[in-house]
This record gives sequence, C-alpha cells and structure tokens, in this order.
Amino acid sequence: MSGRQADNVGIVIVSHSAEVARGAAEMVRQMVGPEVRLAWCGGAPGGGLGTSVAAIGAAIDRAWSDAGVAVLFDLGGAGTNSEMAIEMLPDERRARVAICAAPVVEGAIIAAVEASGGAPLAAVRAAAEAWQG
Repeated sequence: MSGRQADNVGIVIVSHSAEVARGAAEMVRQMVGPEVRLAWCGGAPGGGLGTSVAAIGAAIDRAWSDAGVAVLFDLGGAGTNSEMAIEMLPDERRARVAICAAPVVEGAIIAAVEASGGAPLAAVRAAAEAWQG
C-alpha cells in the first residue's frame, strides 16, 4: 500500500450482485486510480443474488484506513447487512466507518474522488450523499 493511500478514506462497495460490485469498483479504480483503498463484495455466499455480513466485514478490513471507511450499497438488505457488519467491528473501528446514502456507482466514484484528495470521512460521506445527478 502506498503511503498516500494509507492516509485516505477507504471505500467499500456492497451489492446484491458480485458482477455489479466488481464493475462499480472497476469504474472507481479507472477514474480515481490507486490513491484510495477500495474493496467490494456482492452476491450470496452460495451464489446468486444476496449479501453477506461476513463478506462485508472482510471488505471493510481490506479497505481499512485510519482515516475511515465509507460504505456504499445498492438495496435495502445490503444496507441492513452493512449496518450489522459495522456493529460487529471493535469499538475503535466502528466510529470510523460511515454508510453513505447515495447511489452505489455514482456515490462510490464521488466518494473516491473526495477521498483521493485527502478529505476526511465526514466530507467524503457528504459529497457522496449530495450527488444530484
């Protein structure tokens, strides 16, 4: 991990579809580059559509930065599972993870752009949530 990347808020993309999550992450990476730790997860553990609390927790770990982690998700169940994964984190990490109420693709791109410039977690979340299309 580059020194700069370690200083920036990480981004997690959660989707009911592994392909959607992977594609959104690929767009973020192509548009923002390697300046932001980025992780994604999607699909049910046995295949098909769904999300997994354990997979979301693992994605948060992969994207972890002391600056925090912004989590974006596609549908309600992914949000519920994201909240559960965050609740399972140690106290010192839980406070540094924010769910962004934003469209998963557009929000992730905007969040990553903000994060790549060194913005704090609150600003990354606000930028993603302010997107109007």
